[in-house]
Amino acid sequence: MEQYDYARFKKTAGDAEQGKSVAPAKGAGSTSGDAAITMSAVNSLKVALAVLTLCVLGLLIDTVYLAVTLEKDTDGDVVFVENSLATRAPPVGNNPCEGIYPIPGFDNFECFQEDIVVAMEQAGANVTKGYNGDLETDAVPITNPYYQEGLCPVNVHWHLGAEHYSLGEYDETGAGPSDVNERRRLAGETREGFQCTSYDGTNPIFTKPYNWQHCIEMEVGQTYEVHWPHSRAGKCGTLNQYQTPFYDGVFCEAEVVGAFFDELDPRTTYNSIGVQAQVFVIVNDERFYYPDLIRGMIVDGEHGMDMAKYTGSTTGTSRNNEICSAYSPITWQVDRKCHLVSASSFDKMCADMKAQRDDMSDDLYAHGSRELVDDALAANNHQ
Repeated sequence: MEQYDYARFKKTAGDAEQGKSVAPAKGAGSTSGDAAITMSAVNSLKVALAVLTLCVLGLLIDTVYLAVTLEKDTDGDVVFVENSLATRAPPVGNNPCEGIYPIPGFDNFECFQEDIVVAMEQAGANVTKGYNGDLETDAVPITNPYYQEGLCPVNVHWHLGAEHYSLGEYDETGAGPSDVNERRRLAGETREGFQCTSYDGTNPIFTKPYNWQHCIEMEVGQTYEVHWPHSRAGKCGTLNQYQTPFYDGVFCEAEVVGAFFDELDPRTTYNSIGVQAQVFVIVNDERFYYPDLIRGMIVDGEHGMDMAKYTGSTTGTSRNNEICSAYSPITWQVDRKCHLVSASSFDKMCADMKAQRDDMSDDLYAHGSRELVDDALAANNHQ
C-alpha cells in the first residue's frame, strides 16, 4: 500500500504557493505534473472553503440583524438596540381572556373588624429565612416548580423597590439612586419598597445611564421586584398566554376557575395560582445579560436557589395593613437573594412584552410597592 510523506507534502505545498520548483518525493514515483495537479486541487479547495465561510457569516449576520443592531454609545461602548421586528406582535385575533378583570365580589376590603382579623393571608411578607407569620391558615403552598404542577406564566410586571423583605439582602439598610424615584415620589405616582444592599454608588456599572428603548422610566442602580403570575387557568401554550392586567390571564379558563368554588374538586386557588418573585438591581454591564426574563425567574447558580414559599394574596399600593386583597390564598415563591441584572435584560423583556398579542403597555414601567405586610396578616406556613 502506497504511503505518503505528510511532512514532505506540507513543505511541498508551501514551496508551490511561493512559486518554487518542487521535486518529487523520493520513492513516490511523483512527477512535476502530479504535483501541479495536487496543488491545483488544494487551491480550489481553499477557494471553496473561503466562499462557504463568507456565506455562513452572511447568514449569521442577517439573523442577528433581525433581532438587534449593535451600536456604540458616546463613550465608545457597544450597546444593543432592538429593531422594529423584535417588537412586532402576531396577527390580531380573538382574545378569550380580555375583559375578565375586574371580577365581581373581589373588591378590596378592611382587614380588621373591631381589631379582629377578617382577611385571609396577605403578601408581600417578610421572607427572611426562619420567619413565620401569625395568621393561621390551612392553605399549603406549592413547593415544586410551577411548571411541574401544570401552571404557566401569564404575565410579567415589576415594582419599584422590593415589596418583600429579606434581611441583609433587600431591607431598610438598602440604598440606590434617587433621580427617577424622587421625581415619581414627588409626583405622588409610585411608592418605593425596600432596596438591595448590593448597590455601590462608586462603581460605574450602578450609575452609568442606559439608553432605554422599550421599558419606561427605568433607572440603572435601582431595585425592582419582578413578579411572574402563574396559573392553571391560563391559556398556556397559545398566543393568548400573556395578558395585562394579569388577572385576565390568571382567570381565563372558566372551567378551572369554577373548580375553585367546588368543595369536591381538589383544585384550589393556592394549588392553581402562584407567583414567582425575584429582586434585582439593574446594572449597565452586559456580563449580567439574561435574554428570556419574560418566561420566568432566573434559575441558574444562586438564582432561584434560596426560596421562600408561602401563601398570600395579590399586592400593589391599593392594599396595605388596613385594606386587604380578596384574591387570597395563592402561592408565593420568592427568591431571598438580591441579584444583579443588566439594563439590556429588562429592555429585551419589554420588547418581548410589546410582541405579545395582548396589549401589555400598562406593565412596561414599575408599579408601586405595597407596604410590608404586618405579622398579623402574614400566613404561618412559610417554608
